[in-house]
Amino acid sequence: MFSIIVGFPKYEDAASIKNVLVRNGYNVSEPCTLGAQIVTLANDLDEGIVVCGYRFSDMHYSELNNYLPKGFEMLLVASPQKLEYSQENIVCLRMPVKTHDLLNTLQMMTYQYQRRKKKEKDKPKTRTEEEKNTIEKAKLILMDRNNLTEEEAHRYLQKNSMDSGTNMVEMAEIVIRMFYS
Repeated sequence: MFSIIVGFPKYEDAASIKNVLVRNGYNVSEPCTLGAQIVTLANDLDEGIVVCGYRFSDMHYSELNNYLPKGFEMLLVASPQKLEYSQENIVCLRMPVKTHDLLNTLQMMTYQYQRRKKKEKDKPKTRTEEEKNTIEKAKLILMDRNNLTEEEAHRYLQKNSMDSGTNMVEMAEIVIRMFYS
């Protein structure tokens, strides 16, 4: 599930940003004051955004970014001088942060995240060699027993898997079982 983690060295800063986000409909975890707390929390969650300050007592934002799991992005809130040295893959906001800017930036990051997830979901899965061999074996059976071309056998498996609500590999396994039973 998509989550937002807020972390700043001062608890009051983290709590106030969390309250702003919660009031505007975001799901936010407990405020953190250490980089290690953020990393631990992020490892327990699937994916999301870390809204944080420049430096914690235990680590720098760049170290924190390196420790974050794959599904997390960072929104760095810092003074303009500190932002000059920020990394390319981190979204930055200048201090003092305006509520409107914070909400718009989070909305943009959330939208980009959802688009990326949709693209990943729409991308066809790659099949293992074993799955490819199962489909090929079923096509050979259909070609041999029903005098189909390779393309017709493939379309047969595809259509029947769609009609029955199973994936193509499962349909190929059914064809193979029917032939050998």
